[in-house]
Amino acid sequence: MSGHSKFANIKHKKEKNDAAKGKIFTIIGREIAVAVKEGGADPNNNSKLRDVIAKAKANNMPNDTIERGIKKAAGDANSVNYEYVSYEGYGPNGIAIIVDALTDNRNRTAANVRSAFTKGNGSVGTTGCVSFMFDKKGQIIVDREETDLSPDDLMMIALDAGADDFNEEEDSFEILTSEDDFSAVREALEKEGIPMASAEVTMIPQNYVTLTDENAIRSIQKTLDLLDEDDDVQAVYHNWDE
Repeated sequence: MSGHSKFANIKHKKEKNDAAKGKIFTIIGREIAVAVKEGGADPNNNSKLRDVIAKAKANNMPNDTIERGIKKAAGDANSVNYEYVSYEGYGPNGIAIIVDALTDNRNRTAANVRSAFTKGNGSVGTTGCVSFMFDKKGQIIVDREETDLSPDDLMMIALDAGADDFNEEEDSFEILTSEDDFSAVREALEKEGIPMASAEVTMIPQNYVTLTDENAIRSIQKTLDLLDEDDDVQAVYHNWDE
């Protein structure tokens, strides 16, 4: 994992999101709706909703927007018909790509995802064709500048809460958990008042691929840009070493 600044990627994404908050707010709004439908509108009794609220706050979503989303979903739960779908495929030079979407129209989403791959000279594959190259982990990123805790103190808090691993980087700290322990670790850090630049369950590549051909770089970037513009797409994971 060394040499890949997760925090730099997050800052880059946040800068893009600041220019198009509608996209990230749409993503989180759908996640709130699904979480409320599955577990109720009370965050105290719905760990999934608590996690989504934390994600919303990390992306500067206003509290009143979060509350409106929860109330709307609670009052109209039967109309929430989003479902999670996932696609796997290849970009140029065999770059592995996973696309998670939350959609009310599988045909539309599948067509858009396939088009994004095709326009970037890639192809959609079968389920499982690249996911084995990734590990599903809870990942929490803490900005060094935002915490007064020493690395050792932060590491002990994280590990005592159930984290699997702690990585120290130049600009940040990365805390990794199992998918099942993610909520407990995130909440433990929150209770300690530790600000989190990012906290989510994600797919982490086991190995990264470097591209040197300019055409290949343009192609993979085109696919990623098209997927980023699609409101159905919740997250895109890849092993391209940007």
